[in-house]
Amino acid sequence: MSEKTEQLVLSIEAVSNDILGAIDREREREIIARRYGLFDRKETLEQIGELLGITRERVRQLEKSVMSKLRAQAEKDLPHVTELDELFSSEIVKLGQVARISKLSASLTDKNSKIDQSRIAFIARLLPSITYVNENDHYHSSAALSPEYSEKGVRDNVSHVIEAIKKIAKPVSIEEIAGAMGNPNPERVAALASVSKNLATLNGRWGLIKWPMVNPKNIRDKIYVILYENGKQMHFNEIAEAISGSDFKRKDVTTQAIHNELIKDKRFVLVGRGIYALKEWGFKKGTVSDVIVEVLEKAGEPLHRDEIVKRVLKRRFVKETTILLNLQGKPQFKRTAKATYTLSTPEEK
Repeated sequence: MSEKTEQLVLSIEAVSNDILGAIDREREREIIARRYGLFDRKETLEQIGELLGITRERVRQLEKSVMSKLRAQAEKDLPHVTELDELFSSEIVKLGQVARISKLSASLTDKNSKIDQSRIAFIARLLPSITYVNENDHYHSSAALSPEYSEKGVRDNVSHVIEAIKKIAKPVSIEEIAGAMGNPNPERVAALASVSKNLATLNGRWGLIKWPMVNPKNIRDKIYVILYENGKQMHFNEIAEAISGSDFKRKDVTTQAIHNELIKDKRFVLVGRGIYALKEWGFKKGTVSDVIVEVLEKAGEPLHRDEIVKRVLKRRFVKETTILLNLQGKPQFKRTAKATYTLSTPEEK
C-alpha cells in the first residue's frame, strides 16, 4: 500500500469532502451529502425536498443526474479515484471478492461508525473497478469486484448459496455448503453468504435466518443452542452462565427466566435435580419411578437392582439411593428374589 493510499485510509472524511468539492452547485452538494449520510444520518427525498423547497421528484432527478456525472468523471479526473480504486479492490479481494459495506468499512476505518459506512458506500458507487450492490429486504449494502461480478451476478450467486443450504436442510459449515455447490473456495462462498439478509451464522454453522440454531431470537432458542452445542445434559445454572458468556445479541436474562422456559418447552426434559437434556437425544419426561417402570417393561423379566440402577442412570442423572428408594417404596414394584424386582400386577398394587 502506497503512502498516499495509507493517508486515504486515515481520512475517508477528507476524501468524501474532496469528491463533493467536484460538484459545481452548492444545492447539489447538499443533496448528495444528505442523501448518502456523509456527515449525519441519511435523509429521505421528502426530508431533503422540504429543506430545500423543492419536490421529492426533483430531489430524485438531481441525485440521479449528479451521481451519473460523478461516475463519468471518475473515469477521468475525480479526486483520489486511482488510489481508492486500488485500495477498495485490494481489500475486497482479501474479503472474498465481495463484501458487506460494514465489513469493508471495518477494514478501512478506525471507528467503523455508521457515517464511516455511509462514506465507504458512497465512494464504492463511484469506483470503476467496483460493483455496488444496493441494500433491500434481501441483501445487505455490499461491494464486489467488477467485472468478476455484476450486481445481478452477486445476487444470482447468493441465491445459489441459499438453494444449497435449503437442500442440505440444516445448519452446516461453510465448507460443507461449498462442497454441495461444487465450489472449491469456501471463503468466497462465505463472502456471498454474508451479503444475504436471509442467511445467518453462529458457532461456525450457516443456515436460513429463520432457523433457531443460527439465529436464536428468544430465550428458549438460546437454551436449545447451548444444550445442542454442549452435547450433553446441563444444570440450569450452567445454561445461564453459558448464555451470559455467549455471542448472542441479547444475553442479559435471569437464571429464573431460563429455568421457567426449560419447564415450559417440550424440547427439554428434566433428567435430574435442576438438570435438563434435549428430548431429541432420546430422553422422555417422567419421574424416576416412571423410568423404572419403562425399564422393567422393556426387559420383560425380573431384573437385579444393580441392573435396574445401571439402566435408569443412562436416562436420569440422580443418586443411586433415589432409584433404590423408589424401587423399594413404590407399590408398582415387587421383589421376586433377593435384590431382584419386577412389576406388580394390578391386583398386587
